[in-house]
Amino acid sequence: MKYISFAIPCYNSEAYMEKAIHSILAGGEDVEIIIVNDGSSDNTQEIAEQYARKYPTIVKAVNKENGGHGDAVNSGLAHATGKYFKVVDSDDWVDRDSLFKILEAVKGFVDADSPVDMVISNYVYEKVGMAHKKVIRYDNVLPENQIFRWDDIGHFRLDQYILMHSVIYRTEMLKLCQLELPKHTFYVDNIYVYYPLPHVRTLYYLNVDFYRYFIGREDQSVNEKVMISRIDQQLFVTKTMIAMYELRMITSKKLRKYMINYLAIMMTVSSILCIRSKKQENLGKKKELWNYLKRKDYKTYLKIRYGILGQTMNLPGRSGRKVSSLAYTVARRLIGFN
Repeated sequence: MKYISFAIPCYNSEAYMEKAIHSILAGGEDVEIIIVNDGSSDNTQEIAEQYARKYPTIVKAVNKENGGHGDAVNSGLAHATGKYFKVVDSDDWVDRDSLFKILEAVKGFVDADSPVDMVISNYVYEKVGMAHKKVIRYDNVLPENQIFRWDDIGHFRLDQYILMHSVIYRTEMLKLCQLELPKHTFYVDNIYVYYPLPHVRTLYYLNVDFYRYFIGREDQSVNEKVMISRIDQQLFVTKTMIAMYELRMITSKKLRKYMINYLAIMMTVSSILCIRSKKQENLGKKKELWNYLKRKDYKTYLKIRYGILGQTMNLPGRSGRKVSSLAYTVARRLIGFN
């Protein structure tokens, strides 16, 4: 039996993918590693096949035409046979000791026949040039080492929302909720952690620094210049998330609040990228995004637009945009992202 399937989406990843693979191989026969080559033009597929030959009971090499990160995740999920499913990007890795603790917990769920839909752990910003590694943990928000529900969660700070790095889903739950990420689109990891939330009934949190999130490549999708160049994809993902649910229909008040706050962050990031691009066309797109939210979900619009983030992103005129941009810069330094 495979307890956790790890999907590693790869695109021209020959320079760093082996670190990700080796970090997971420590799990031995309890894990399944699905290396998804998303139409690479380098030696990614050859490396994947080498590992599949060397570890035939652990590693699968999946070769597909290029469809983007989300499509590679879709492919990994389609090939997954483990009880749980985790995405590890090819330039990231996982901590060995934490892996053993998570596997022990997952085995407990399976042996007791008490399925947990979402397992959460900490992640570490492995930022190039930073001596102090920022750790995102959830011990002030989530009960530790026990099964709980959405009504048991506390209040999340802006820097500790659940990201792809911190989440492991029950595979069957993901497949039943028919998660399918868009092709040829960046930033779909937000859809990955947002769309399944109302389908999650039970959660479990381990206070271990499991996922190591590497930041520092010039071409990385979270580099601000790259994000501005892909503003249309950021806007598309945000609109897709807005259209998914009428949030007033979410029965758990705490989950509803969490999802509204998550959307507020997405609206903020999309808005500030439009502002910092300094292009009139993108300022028009920012206005249209807010109008889209207003049309789709007026109550959620009011909560976000007149909350602190919404007001900060919609200050009038050129001077207002400068203040918005400055606020974003300060927040980015405090929180430590990109």
